[in-house]
Amino acid sequence: MAINEIKATLEGKMDQSIAALKHNLTKIRTGRANPALLDTVQVDYYGSLVPISQVANLSLLDARTISVQPWEKGMGAKIEKAIRDSDLGLNPSSMGDLIRVPLPAMTEERRRELTKVVRGEGESSKIAIRNLRRDANEAVKKLVKEKLASEDDQKRSEADIQKLTDRHITEVDRLVASKEQEIMAV
Repeated sequence: MAINEIKATLEGKMDQSIAALKHNLTKIRTGRANPALLDTVQVDYYGSLVPISQVANLSLLDARTISVQPWEKGMGAKIEKAIRDSDLGLNPSSMGDLIRVPLPAMTEERRRELTKVVRGEGESSKIAIRNLRRDANEAVKKLVKEKLASEDDQKRSEADIQKLTDRHITEVDRLVASKEQEIMAV
C-alpha cells in the first residue's frame, strides 16, 4: 500500500468517526424535541423488534412535543408501551390514532449531567481518531522498513497525518461545544 493510499484510508476512517459522533450526539436529549430521540426505541412488530421509524411517521407538533402516527391501527398501543418502557423517561399519550410524546423540561442538574455525557462522547471520538493516526504512522514506518518509501517521505507523511488529525479533532471540539451550548440553552 502506498503512502497516498494510507492517507486516503485514514481520512475516510476519520470522517466516519466524525459521522458516528454526530449520530451519537443526536440521540442526546436537549431542551427541544427531536424525532431522532426515538431512533433507539424498538417496537414489537409481528414478533420481531424494529425501530419505531419503520412502523410510524415521526414529526414535531411544537418545540417540546413529538407526534407519532402509526401506519397500522393496532400498533398504537405497542408503540406507546415501547416508548414508555424505553430508558428515555418519556410518557406518551394517545389521542385517537396520534400518539403525543411531550418532553419534560430539564433541570439544571440534568443539563450538567448531559454535558458530561457529550464530553465523554467527544473524548471517545478523539481517542478513535488518535488510534487511527497511530495505525497510519505505523503503516508508513512499515513501508520505510521494507524500503518501499524513503525516510523523507515518512517525515512528510507524518506531518500530513498530524494535520489531518488536528483538523478532525478541532471538528470534534466544535461539535461538542455546539451540543453543550444547545443543552445549556433554556
